[in-house]
Amino acid sequence: MEKPIVAISIPTGTGANIGGYAGDFGYIAREFAKYFHVIINPNAVNGGILSAINYDMSYLEGYLFDEFLRGKISITPKKPYQTNKIGVIFDCAIPKNIINVHLNTLSALKMVQGIETIGIEYTDEKVGVELFVENGISTGKINNSKTLIKSAQKLIKKGAQAIAVVCFFGEDSDDENYSNANGIDPIGGIEAVISHLLAYEFNIPVAHSPAFFDIDISQKIENPKVASECISSTYLPSVMQGLSIAPTICQNGEIKNSDIEYLIVPYDAMGSSAVLSSFENDIKIITIKNETVLDVDCSKLNIKPWASFESYEECLAQIKEKNKMN
Repeated sequence: MEKPIVAISIPTGTGANIGGYAGDFGYIAREFAKYFHVIINPNAVNGGILSAINYDMSYLEGYLFDEFLRGKISITPKKPYQTNKIGVIFDCAIPKNIINVHLNTLSALKMVQGIETIGIEYTDEKVGVELFVENGISTGKINNSKTLIKSAQKLIKKGAQAIAVVCFFGEDSDDENYSNANGIDPIGGIEAVISHLLAYEFNIPVAHSPAFFDIDISQKIENPKVASECISSTYLPSVMQGLSIAPTICQNGEIKNSDIEYLIVPYDAMGSSAVLSSFENDIKIITIKNETVLDVDCSKLNIKPWASFESYEECLAQIKEKNKMN
């Protein structure tokens, strides 16, 4: 790996002021990726029909992100023009007209970008997704996880190297605070639960895209932080683009946790497995003044970060200087 490597964590569904909306961290991730190879959460770069992902980023959902920083797995990033074969799971509860929109999306991605779908599986039974807020954090539960696991097993047997999941969420879960960029993502937490389930079970990249009854595109001016969710009737494109170049998960890959220069995390989101593992493994932890609802800062854990910055831009400028980059 020619570039130094950083990991950037923005926990899903925690209302992060930056990165807690619709790919609103994407432009910052791309700035870091000019100088570093960036290991990044899908929610930070997924923006509905748009994605900030590129080959200088490793797209790693939360469970695998934590396992990587714990040293339980390593990764081998895709080289330019290498892509994964993606299997797609559709919740059988999704109405046919909504399925058709998603099938057209997959066809368009194949024709325009060459993103290969190795197979499509419809769950045998309804997944039964529930979403709710617990202690101020977006979360939820899956009533029928076995049907998702069964579909994923079929796709892996067909050769899937990554899995996209589309579950039915029923009525649009619009939240006025979130729409105004002043609240938590109401579906982010359950999306993380879904992707964690399959990543844990199969140790391959997974990401989720929701399906709703309503596929209308907004005709009003939206807050820029959520605008990318309002210009398409499906969120599947960003998920497929991210998974297409997600890294290979392995035990002896090109990048190990010991190769990480810095873990960059919101200043009040210090209680995650990723942060604690980084501290134990002597990875330099950088905190950013990026407020979430978590309220777990360094003082509460008696952890001293390597550095703290007011903004991601200031952080990038300083670590570039530290690494003698132009």
